[in-house]
Amino acid sequence: MSKESDQRARCFLAEEGQFRLGFLPTEQSSPLTRGLDKVFAGGVEDGVACLQRVDRNVLEMSRRVFCSSAYQRFAEGIWSALCGGGRVVFSGCGATGRLSVLLETIWRDACVRHPRLAPYADRVSGIITGGDYALVKSVESFEDFESFGRRQIGEFGLGEKDVLVAITEGGETSSVLGTVFDSVERGVKVFLLFNNPAELLAERLERSRRAIRDARVCVLDLSCGPMALAGSTRMQATTSEQLVAGAALEGAACRLLGLSAPDAAADFALLLDMLESDAARHGLAQTIDFESSVYRHGGLVTYFAEDFLLDIFTDTTERSPTFMLPPFRKSGDFGSPQSWAFVKCPVWTTEETWEKMLHRQPRCLEWTAKDYADMGAPVALQENPPALGRSELMRFQIGREAVEERIATGMDAGILVMVGLPLSDEFQRAFNDLATRLPKSTRLAICDGTGDFRIPCHIADTPLRTMRHLAVKLVLNTISTGTMAVLGRITGNWMSWVNASNKKLIDRATRLVAELGGIGYDEACHRVFAALEESADGQESPVQRALRGLCDGARCGENR
Repeated sequence: MSKESDQRARCFLAEEGQFRLGFLPTEQSSPLTRGLDKVFAGGVEDGVACLQRVDRNVLEMSRRVFCSSAYQRFAEGIWSALCGGGRVVFSGCGATGRLSVLLETIWRDACVRHPRLAPYADRVSGIITGGDYALVKSVESFEDFESFGRRQIGEFGLGEKDVLVAITEGGETSSVLGTVFDSVERGVKVFLLFNNPAELLAERLERSRRAIRDARVCVLDLSCGPMALAGSTRMQATTSEQLVAGAALEGAACRLLGLSAPDAAADFALLLDMLESDAARHGLAQTIDFESSVYRHGGLVTYFAEDFLLDIFTDTTERSPTFMLPPFRKSGDFGSPQSWAFVKCPVWTTEETWEKMLHRQPRCLEWTAKDYADMGAPVALQENPPALGRSELMRFQIGREAVEERIATGMDAGILVMVGLPLSDEFQRAFNDLATRLPKSTRLAICDGTGDFRIPCHIADTPLRTMRHLAVKLVLNTISTGTMAVLGRITGNWMSWVNASNKKLIDRATRLVAELGGIGYDEACHRVFAALEESADGQESPVQRALRGLCDGARCGENR
């Protein structure tokens, strides 16, 4: 351990107590999935069933929340804003930021399909910390700055007619809370959704307390316990937020169309029943076996889709930070490794795909050095502002270009995802052409329809197709997590291949090393900072490096 890493660890321990989050349920290990790695080793279908247990906690939470006065205020607030000429803006960071943008695109898609909703298309927006570039790759450390959230929401110029829906799984993300504080000062109606007990947050974290105990903020406590994979809030936390926020938005759409709103809790219960069927679990296990086999043989997987493209894109993006896999690679970059999984539309160009996927032009940040200085950003950001603009986003070629890069190893595969909707002739021809060039190709049918792998679940159509979107999320979360379990990228039920790229993740890595290594938090913190220094090339998880340095075959593994 160098003097520099030792000093950094000492500073973290002394100064960053507000980022020590092990007391939060969303950061803890679920008793329902203890030993998840061993369950998957014993049988993939058993592993799938184990993962699915925790989704029942989301159902229990939804039944409580949908009956609450806070939810009634929330649903009425969205309705009133839309009818009163106002706007509804969702804000989030990382997984909740991608959810915020997804909610916007779901709304815009409904406005395309239902002409009576068309005048309201621009009334719903989604913000992700770091701008739309962060849909592809989280912008390192941005979530730690309240001022960045204030700046992003401030650019929308919201006022008293408008509504902000701030979503943060832990209830403590600084950039998201920045959107809250800026909005209440402008007289905006503010709703704050999170997944930990409100009083626990208010008691332990000053930044959370400021928001939760502000009378101008309506709090929706969506607590549903630990995640199926400890700390992986892209799972049950964002599922619960998508269910609750989606239900309120769906209700507003139904009222505008003169329809009765569906019973979201009942529909979600039915969806879980169908995904837990023997047939669905078999289809999920088949897909996990297929994908893990491709990776074992050094191949790449490319998902292709016509509908629900952003849903699939979100899952493939989030695999990189969750399991420390290579992130999406930009065009022209031939030195970085390819991402294991990617998503493409074989019909449109990249620029067309981004616009059709989002149902709008991308909203990217073009902040200058002066902007960062004005926001009080660290000197490193002021001196070297990150390239987060539209031109950089377009370098991620998710359209029909450069398919050859994804089929170069001879072991690569394509997975066509169908979600119960017919494919256009143009798309079908384009995929069929690709299938003749891919070493392997398969069709994954979610909901209705036929495919090589089937996840049968019959879902009634609604204006926003909320349950179809949730079906895609649950299926892809299970496939991606199960694949990584089969490949040994989880330990117990912990995401032990994780990159400590911000203060929250440094704390998570420290707790993981402490638990699996059987040592104290302070010692684990020093080992994590030493591992960060040693693995500066980003090719190895600091958790894995720290554990390898710690373990002699006897001290590790006892707490799995």
